[in-house]
Amino acid sequence: MEQKETKEKVILVGCQTNKDEDSRFQYSMEELAALTETAQGEVLVSVVQKRDRVHSATYIGKGKVEELNALVEELEADVVIFNDELSPSQKRNLGAEIEARIIDRAQLILDIFAQRARSKEGKLQVELAQLQYLLPRLAGQGTALSRLGAGIGTRGPGETKLESDRRHIRRRIDDIKGQLSVIVQHRDRYRERRKKNKTFQVAIVGYTNAGKSTLFNRLSEAESYEENQLFATLDPMTRKLILPSGFLALITDTVGFIQDLPTTLIAAFRSTLEEVKEADLLLHVVDMSNPDYFQHEKTVKKLLDDLDIKDIPQLTVYNKKDIQHPDFVPTANTPTAFISAFNQEDRQHLKERMEKMVVERMEPYEVEVPSTEGKLLSQLKNETILRELTFNEENQLYRCKGYSLQDHQITGQLQKFQQ
Repeated sequence: MEQKETKEKVILVGCQTNKDEDSRFQYSMEELAALTETAQGEVLVSVVQKRDRVHSATYIGKGKVEELNALVEELEADVVIFNDELSPSQKRNLGAEIEARIIDRAQLILDIFAQRARSKEGKLQVELAQLQYLLPRLAGQGTALSRLGAGIGTRGPGETKLESDRRHIRRRIDDIKGQLSVIVQHRDRYRERRKKNKTFQVAIVGYTNAGKSTLFNRLSEAESYEENQLFATLDPMTRKLILPSGFLALITDTVGFIQDLPTTLIAAFRSTLEEVKEADLLLHVVDMSNPDYFQHEKTVKKLLDDLDIKDIPQLTVYNKKDIQHPDFVPTANTPTAFISAFNQEDRQHLKERMEKMVVERMEPYEVEVPSTEGKLLSQLKNETILRELTFNEENQLYRCKGYSLQDHQITGQLQKFQQ
């Protein structure tokens, strides 16, 4: 039997301060609406207030709070979502005034992440971020939390439920951190192994919904979840990628970046993005159909800087060229490619471009390999970029020319066949 999903009715609230540009603020409100839809909410109306700065007690002014409460009653809204991270006291004060659930941008993103997590690690990271978000906001749930009563064992101050909740949450946080560190160690070992085998690694990064998973799937023929929604991918996936020459690389799809990512999440998803640090080449996918593409590019660059990724070569891939925005102007100061991820010719061109960048990291070789060395010959096809292969009948030798990675074990093996 199919369950019909009932969408919750939502009112969005934003506060535009003097430092917010109109277009930037407008876009962040649109993004909030898109996030709400991704979380299965139905946006009824957006309420916006312009102020010098956010109201310290209630985020928006007192009059606006009353107006908002009237709207909630009139439209029978279930949830009010605020476009910023609310402080614990703002959340408490608003909850006392408004007859609906109060959620902020951070909680909304956490909720989507919770829906999207597939792997054990993804689920643990989301739970950790949610608990860290919840901890400072536990207070002020009312006196109902106190566990005082009359009767044996309950007299005296006892332990309030609030305290035991806090203890329980802290214990759970420690437990999750322990489990995550084990997973991270596993991943480190796996990564070390890949490093030892010196497989060339490509990582796809970009703003959420830029088309990373679509491109990842088409380049690697994989089955990553792709959907026209924000944060469709959460868990990093790694697959094989074969470049035009037959060279075998690994490609990793990563979680989408976003403006104003909740602080608890940045910490929790660091390890997801650790994959990026190990890459030999980054593909930065930018959605050129989005009017705010420049802001997206900046957001991703800033997060990459925060992760301390400066020396990895980058290729900026402007995607969705079939629906390119009329005002689009490329701004990247890295090599670029313009594609539609669905177009096979474009993908082929992109692979050639990537191969060119791989060659720049390699050194040339020219060797003669006996025809008896079948294993080595097949390795040359997969583990180096082989440009020329000719067979000499007389001396039964294959003449091979190409490029190999400096510190790859095959480069050492080739030395004995060097001319």
